[in-house]
Amino acid sequence: MTAIAGKVETLRTDRVPRIVVGDGCIRRDLPSVAGVRAWIVEMAPGSQWPHVDEHPHGEDVYVIEGEMIEGDSRFPAGTYLHFAPGSSHRPRTETGVRLIGWNPLGDARQHFLVDGNGQTEEFPDGPQQTVEYDEPE
Repeated sequence: MTAIAGKVETLRTDRVPRIVVGDGCIRRDLPSVAGVRAWIVEMAPGSQWPHVDEHPHGEDVYVIEGEMIEGDSRFPAGTYLHFAPGSSHRPRTETGVRLIGWNPLGDARQHFLVDGNGQTEEFPDGPQQTVEYDEPE
């Protein structure tokens, strides 16, 4: 068995701040390597992403639970999707869905910080978003 060397950061994703993107749509930004944005998205049953999501540098998504719908295509839990650079989409769900995904940034202007005080900030990739925090257990 190999021991872990170097710094390892762990966290419980249910304690990561929620960023309200739209009705029934939240995102939790995760720590990641430089140049990559990692996140978890949770969408309530019957919700749709509030805007067309454009990916100048691509996006990779894994459906953790539920089902994501893109156009006429349905992607259940266990599905991995690769959106090529220059692609766009607007996911929706009937059952609810939880996703994990990664975006190569490609542009320093796409970096952002959430300050932990529940502040509302303008993000370069969408409308104004509100940060909410789950109560610790």
